Amino acid sequence: MNSAPKKPARPDFGHPPETIEFWKRLVREALSLSVPTPFYVFSSVPIAEKISELDAALVNAGFQSAIGNRKLKIAFRHWLSCKTQPVAPLLRWWRAQGRGIEVVSEFELRAALAEGFAPEDILVNGPAKHHWLAQFELPGLSVNFDSRAELDALLPRAKKLNWRLGVRILTGEEFDPENPQFPTQFGFAPDEAVAALKKLLRAKARVETVHFHLRTNVPSVRIYERAIAEVAEVCRAAKFSPLHLDLGGGVPVRHVRSRGSKVYDGEFGLRAFAQQLRQSVKLFPGLRELWLENGRFVSAGSGVLAVKILDVKERRGLRQFICDGGRTQNALTSLWEQHALLALPERAGRQTRTAVHGPTCMAFDQLACMALPRALRAGDHLIWLDAGAYHISWETRFSHGHAAVCWHDENGLRRVRERQSFEQFWSQWEK
Repeated sequence: MNSAPKKPARPDFGHPPETIEFWKRLVREALSLSVPTPFYVFSSVPIAEKISELDAALVNAGFQSAIGNRKLKIAFRHWLSCKTQPVAPLLRWWRAQGRGIEVVSEFELRAALAEGFAPEDILVNGPAKHHWLAQFELPGLSVNFDSRAELDALLPRAKKLNWRLGVRILTGEEFDPENPQFPTQFGFAPDEAVAALKKLLRAKARVETVHFHLRTNVPSVRIYERAIAEVAEVCRAAKFSPLHLDLGGGVPVRHVRSRGSKVYDGEFGLRAFAQQLRQSVKLFPGLRELWLENGRFVSAGSGVLAVKILDVKERRGLRQFICDGGRTQNALTSLWEQHALLALPERAGRQTRTAVHGPTCMAFDQLACMALPRALRAGDHLIWLDAGAYHISWETRFSHGHAAVCWHDENGLRRVRERQSFEQFWSQWEK
């Protein structure tokens, strides 16, 4: 007997009414400024709220912010993951908060320097850094080595420039998501990490940090517990007492679902996370700071993508919208994630299963498939929520230019990037 067809997802995904109204207001304002669709709107307000939420959980667990007066407690420090949302106004706003930035490439490092971050407020991660980092004379950088080749190539410069050094450790909790039986390509295996730490200690380098990064949307606090215990064992074997424990991103995003409708944060609570960290840091005598780089959790809810419906089709029981933005150009994460989708103007009445497509000539270009009002028509606008993480990083120019970008903060909304013109699109080629 065939099972009943799965009901299409509702479009709001449980976002609070005030969040929905916040984004509708900003998109209406952008449209009133004649910003052409598709466009992104990013705001500092949700980022500040997420940082405050994390701060509250950590402080309640007994940690202390590294910003402000320090007491005899382990402090926590947030680093902005530049790769997650490489938007210049965000970097400026973040620097004004007195916080540091994490970069993983030459371009990101140059962007951080261009926006005024001091070297001591920059943390360099990522693989194969020895092929580009040596060109920079930047005393006081924080650098986490990813391999033996990096360590050998960069150690003399690190000592000369007094870099704060760390080692990234590949724990058993990190794996290739497409082939879970294999590890990812990052960091030192535990035995390699022990050897690397011993070498740094013998060289009398300024080694202060151990680092690991699990993956995105970690489903359980217990995964962190096991990974931290493994890192502590590496430190014991190397007879190394780190000053900083650097946790890569992984705290799951709220109000976002998998394509199979799984809720990513269903078994993960910030309070339990902070309490587990408080217990786990006892494994590191002498630890001073907990470093966090939660790019997706912090920034996913800080942006939306606005598109316009250009055409409507209906066949085989499915309504289809052709829009001027979509997965191929603007929202690659829709390949594995479902996000809330709002309509402007609001349309009431009967709903029907609707596929939302972008304008490119690929069947792949499907932003969403869910129940939407039948009253929606060409000329209406759709707002794809939670577009703040990796959407700019993975934006394409497939037959079209890059989208316009608006930024919102305490000073209001403004356009910070124009839609790419044909001349900009084509002028990259030499004659």
